Amino acid sequence: MKRALITGITGQDGSYLAEHLLELGYEVHGIVRRVALEDPSHRMNRLSGVLDQLHLHSASLESFPSLYNVLSEVKPDEVYHLAAQSFVSYSFEDSFSTFRVNIDGTHYLLECVRDIVPEAKFYFAGSSEMFGHAQDVPQTEKTRFYPRSPYGITKVTGFDLTRNYRESYGMYASSGILFNHESPRRGFEFVTRKITSYVARIKKGEIDKLPLGNLEAKRDWGFAGDYVKAMHLMLQQEKPDDFVVATGETWTVRDFCELAFAEVGMNYEDHVIIDPKFYRPAEVHLLLGDATKAKEKLGWEPTVNFKQLVKMMVENDLELVGL
Repeated sequence: MKRALITGITGQDGSYLAEHLLELGYEVHGIVRRVALEDPSHRMNRLSGVLDQLHLHSASLESFPSLYNVLSEVKPDEVYHLAAQSFVSYSFEDSFSTFRVNIDGTHYLLECVRDIVPEAKFYFAGSSEMFGHAQDVPQTEKTRFYPRSPYGITKVTGFDLTRNYRESYGMYASSGILFNHESPRRGFEFVTRKITSYVARIKKGEIDKLPLGNLEAKRDWGFAGDYVKAMHLMLQQEKPDDFVVATGETWTVRDFCELAFAEVGMNYEDHVIIDPKFYRPAEVHLLLGDATKAKEKLGWEPTVNFKQLVKMMVENDLELVGL
């Protein structure tokens, strides 16, 4: 039985990946903060369906000794490094902690793997935010990185660290450059979940307005449940490599609003208001991925399209408010 270790297992991606690996017969271990172990009903709600099948360990990305202890105990065959401070807007507000968690945490984990289980396969969760002010459309594995946020900068650094460990120490270390991927498990601070949760509350009559920033920002949105399967496929290849994972379609925040409100028979223009405080200091206007390499080498294809994704998220949030 293969043994996998997931950082960020309590998050959107971590929970879908844990479920997928369990279905494949893996022994699944996860790194969580101590506060999560003390308050599992609130902090591990995404894992509620499989919690009794998981092996959870307390550690922090900011503590090399704690990571070292977990790796020494688990000795995994595969390591999926998903944990990060991943909310772009917050990375502008506190770039110092974003750099510390995302860069140091990745470095610590890579070094632990190299020292304890150098034969293990390592996955690093990259991001389309690495492309930022992209010079090419669509973006491929060869597109130059031009990050436009502290978060994007940390992901470029993590990507370079992962590649450096692969090339310098011969480790099996791969990176997935994942474009935006959403689901009903997305955090409420992210714009997609903010929209669908507000739609549900507006439909119920609890509130009337949805404040947003740039409605013209374009993203390549896919379903997180599809994307974690690509992560696993990357570590099943003969040699480590880097892959863009995306749908190849781009939609605006305005498009997302229009579809989400239409699901409940409403016009978004009657409820959406523009609030300048939600604009980024440096905006990323067009992110569109070309996942040809992933499709050809991994045999990966997205199964949920944009309209299905919006519908799925709205229906979930309607259920949460009792509609």
